[in-house]
Amino acid sequence: MSTDATAPVATSDPRALTLENVERVLDELRPYLMADGGNVEIVEIDGPVVKVRLQGACGSCPSSTMTLKMGIERKLRESIPEVTEVVQVL
Repeated sequence: MSTDATAPVATSDPRALTLENVERVLDELRPYLMADGGNVEIVEIDGPVVKVRLQGACGSCPSSTMTLKMGIERKLRESIPEVTEVVQVL
C-alpha cells in the first residue's frame, strides 16, 4: 500500500487550529461567560482568524469588546499560536 505524502494527516495536536481545539479552549471560558448570563459560539474559522458570536448578556454588554479581546482572543492565541485575531460577528 503506497502512501501519498500530500494527503492531509489527522492530527491530535492540541495547539493546531482546528474547530475541535477552538471549541475546547472556549469550553474552558464558557463557565465564566455563563456566570454573567452569556455564551460564545464559533461562526467560522477564516484562515488564522476565528469569528465568534457573543450570545445572551455578552452580546449587549458594554464590556463585550474587552471580553472578546482580553479574554477570548488572548486565551485562544495562547493556546493555539496560529490564531492571529478573534472578531465578533453580529
